Amino acid sequence: MANQSALRICITLLTAIAVFTVLRYAKDLFAPVITALLLGIVMTPLSDLMDRMRIPAALAAFVSVTLALLSILLLILLIEPYVTQVIDRAPVIWNELRTTVDELKRIMRGIEEMTEDVAAAIEASPNTEEGGPVALPSLTDALFLAPQFAAQIMIFTGTLYFFLMARNGIYDWVSASFASFGESDLRYAAKQVSRYVLTISMINLGFGVLVTIIMQLIGMPSPIVWGVLAFALNFVLYLGPAVLIATLLVAGIVVFDGAASFLPAAIYLTLNATEAQFVTPTLVGKSLAVNPLLVFLSLVFWLWLWGPIGGIIAIPLLVWSLSVLKGLSGQTISSGTPGKLRASSEEEPIA
Repeated sequence: MANQSALRICITLLTAIAVFTVLRYAKDLFAPVITALLLGIVMTPLSDLMDRMRIPAALAAFVSVTLALLSILLLILLIEPYVTQVIDRAPVIWNELRTTVDELKRIMRGIEEMTEDVAAAIEASPNTEEGGPVALPSLTDALFLAPQFAAQIMIFTGTLYFFLMARNGIYDWVSASFASFGESDLRYAAKQVSRYVLTISMINLGFGVLVTIIMQLIGMPSPIVWGVLAFALNFVLYLGPAVLIATLLVAGIVVFDGAASFLPAAIYLTLNATEAQFVTPTLVGKSLAVNPLLVFLSLVFWLWLWGPIGGIIAIPLLVWSLSVLKGLSGQTISSGTPGKLRASSEEEPIA
């Protein structure tokens, strides 16, 4: 019996390693597929509304995909000017950083050799030539990447369309194929993910607007850029805000003098801590509470596996997986001690 258990564990581990190896090396295929499936799950309320309106599945899927692609395109068009502005200002920022490093070199004489190395490394960077523009991808690079990007868009669009069109059939097949796991479990998990993503999106939008207003009040240049960054990076829990804090710290040193240099980063840190500790838990609710350790490990793993795309899908995928796990096992792992669910399971934590 012990040998069988050990063999089963080894087979499970080897299977998991094989699956994640395939996911890593076939990123160009699986990343758009899984992203499309998650977006289809997030669009569950819209799909259910079209079902109740008795719109044909093919037409409903076409409308949903069109709305999703238009929303993505609109978002890109809205943030493009601010991204371009950041790129255009990069040489100025690098020059200011070189000046800051020179000043630190004169002040910190005790570690003069170390600061000279830092200054030399910055001055040697090809992106920081005096008055020169930041190096951008060449036309050849863009043409080389274009077919790959177009293929991923096609995979994403096709997967989203056919998933939305065949969603009910997929749920029926799962219900007929697995005795302990059925359509109701999949629909419950989909509603949990949809509720989580929509709630977090609204919170992050308000947070980005608030950051924009405050950066404008304290005199930070390009306040809308900081608001957009706050909105986008807040989807990548822990790691996203940490990156923005470091960026604001550098920008504060460039823009302000003395103790005021730390003001932008300090204000953002205060706002982010308030949002994370009070606003999000209140609006998301206990039924969508997720164990912070699982959130962090999920983020680290998917960022390592697929980079930025992994960071975006990590939390929705975690919420969906935990909801499915709860449907399969009839248990919750929120407190660290599994316990049987009551009949009103939708009101209990999923992680």
